[in-house]
Amino acid sequence: MLRHNSDPHYSYPLTLTLALAALVIIIAGIRAGADLLVPLLLALFIAVVCTSPVNWLHRWGISLRLAVLLTLLVIGAFFSLVGLLVVNTFGTFTQALPGIETRLYERYLDLLDTMASMGLAIDPELLAGLIDVENGSAWFPTLLGGLGNLLVQSVVVALLVIFMLYETLNFRAKISMALDDPAPSLRRFQEFSQTLKRYLAVKTVISLVTGALAWLACMVMGVDFPLLWGVLAFALNFIPNIGSALAAIPPVLLLLISQHGGLLDAFGLAMAYLVINFVLGNLVEPRLMGRALGLSTLVAFLSLVVWGWALGVVGMLLSVVLTMTLKIALDSHPETRWIAYLLGPGGELVGHKEGVGNIERSATKRDDVS
Repeated sequence: MLRHNSDPHYSYPLTLTLALAALVIIIAGIRAGADLLVPLLLALFIAVVCTSPVNWLHRWGISLRLAVLLTLLVIGAFFSLVGLLVVNTFGTFTQALPGIETRLYERYLDLLDTMASMGLAIDPELLAGLIDVENGSAWFPTLLGGLGNLLVQSVVVALLVIFMLYETLNFRAKISMALDDPAPSLRRFQEFSQTLKRYLAVKTVISLVTGALAWLACMVMGVDFPLLWGVLAFALNFIPNIGSALAAIPPVLLLLISQHGGLLDAFGLAMAYLVINFVLGNLVEPRLMGRALGLSTLVAFLSLVVWGWALGVVGMLLSVVLTMTLKIALDSHPETRWIAYLLGPGGELVGHKEGVGNIERSATKRDDVS
């Protein structure tokens, strides 16, 4: 007969093993269902962001259903306008792409001549396959197929956002009817929802400002298709660590090879991107979000790798958002709050932990008095 060990530390290795096994199964399931999860996650985060203007309109005396309708109309009109402008700009970009490839190939040959004059001879055929002007349009069918898939996914996401927003109108009533004691669950969900909405709102506003400043910098420096690069900067700003650098590469290269540009202009545009992302990413964003909504550098990079592997490009865009959602959910429950502390940046969370402890002790005293 096996003897049961009452030592609580006895089950730690088994619990850790089961937790890791469950984590592997969950990640494998996410990867297998990426095609289904991606539109759901996008719709969920857009719906969470949209709840803030809905509540703001409701506080001004507008009914919830009318507030949802007005919010959807305004956001739909905004995205439609931006989408039309981006599609028009992208169409012009694809028409000018052969000329851009030709100039890039000429700069490539000039670079080879310069290196040869310095005694660094390189075989021109070594990198010729990377810049093939004749076959430059071979990737157009793949690109058009990707754009068609993006259009279908956008329609699905838009419909999901509409249904999710109207579903939130009766969510609290459903939870109250489903649970015997709904007060603790509703309180934790409200804390989680408020923190998540705050994080998503700040991140979205910072990304919008980043895109607008990138568009303005491209306009000032005379880069072609500035709106396209501004939208790209907005989207890639959600990718941690490397997103801002990736957004700067196409306009800088385009300005470098353009007829009215050059090395100094390209360097100036790169410095403008660097200043924009340093000020907004390292000075403004941490102050608006607060210390409790931070991630350690290692966790942010690992989230980029894991979510990118599981969900593809969309996973990379939403990597920090998904990890912050997980962190906020863990922080909203006392038994899992220690995991949220481990995901945080470090010593900054000590004050947050003490503040949470003081709040909990105050709540306990109020309960004892009552």
